[in-house]
Amino acid sequence: MHKKVMVFVGTSKGGFIFESDEKRRKWKRSDIHFKSWNVMHMQLDPRDNRLHAATSHFVYGPTTHYSDDFGTSWTQARQVPMLTRPSRSGRPAGTVDEAFRAEGGEDIRDIPEKMIRVWNITPGRKDEPKVLYAGTQPASFFVSRDRGETWELNEALYDHPQRGQWNPGAGGLCLHTILLDPSNLQRMYIAVSAAGCYRTDDGGRTWKPHNKNVRADFMPDKFPEFGQCVHKMAMHPANPHVLYQQNHCGVYRSDNMGKEWMDIGEGKLPARFGFPIAVHPTDPKTIYVVLEESDEFRMSVEGKFSVWRSRDAGDSWERMSKGLPEKAHLVVLREAMGTDTFEEAGIYMGTNTGQLFYSRDSGDSWELLADYLPPIQSVEAAVTE
Repeated sequence: MHKKVMVFVGTSKGGFIFESDEKRRKWKRSDIHFKSWNVMHMQLDPRDNRLHAATSHFVYGPTTHYSDDFGTSWTQARQVPMLTRPSRSGRPAGTVDEAFRAEGGEDIRDIPEKMIRVWNITPGRKDEPKVLYAGTQPASFFVSRDRGETWELNEALYDHPQRGQWNPGAGGLCLHTILLDPSNLQRMYIAVSAAGCYRTDDGGRTWKPHNKNVRADFMPDKFPEFGQCVHKMAMHPANPHVLYQQNHCGVYRSDNMGKEWMDIGEGKLPARFGFPIAVHPTDPKTIYVVLEESDEFRMSVEGKFSVWRSRDAGDSWERMSKGLPEKAHLVVLREAMGTDTFEEAGIYMGTNTGQLFYSRDSGDSWELLADYLPPIQSVEAAVTE
């Protein structure tokens, strides 16, 4: 049976779906989905081929949609992720003073936080049918047990005693990464900017920070228990004890499920700032990052748009730029890099100026798949039959 490759691109003005055969040479582009809506993420659930989209609109607010025909038609969730609990500001309880009063006189600690957007939708594991997970802004963790029809807030994370000390990054206080351990249904990881990596070993009933040895140069304590600005985390399902992260302050690897991290970029990479990180689909030791000069100068290192690849889990790196613009200051956001599942992997990345690049040879060379799209916020790929 012939295989079909699909690339799902979320942009600030809608979503696009690109299709090709397994050779990945000629591509067909769909019409725009959710025209004028902000599409943060589109993800195909490989268990049932239901396509999910995280969308928001400046008038209608945030929601999720799903499609059972690869985007030909869409259905909005019956009950969308919502925050109906009081704000977890972390302010001390006690007498209400003017600093805590809203215009109507009520205590702002009793006003529910406003949901801004859904950042990420992650399909559950094979052994948890119908389950999906979602991360949102403000940083909250949701679970759906009915294939995305309804969503339930994980109250343990929302009520976490450290939550009041989390600080939003430039993109807001967002829970953007969800990693599921395929060998342990009770173990999950989430990443929040800027709070760091948290892990649960009891299915979400409790959460603990796992940030040892990860820098936070913007804080008085450079190695705090929590408060790091994780930009993106990745895991290969064949080796779930190893985690990778692209951070505001470097690139890191953990070999023990996040208990300790090691810097795998210091002295090896030309910059310590970047957003996306991806793992090769069939080689758990091959990883990809895109870097920027610094948090102050958010542009391509040395003005040359490149991808850095490591084939040894970050012990060494090589700069991959064949086919990419030689002189270009481009930015790839945290969700905007994905891979397909071929051994000779397709690597896909989109820029915030609307270019979609891809490689058909695991990063050795690159081609332009599409141009003049709205700012690209997320890229995911899937192979179907």
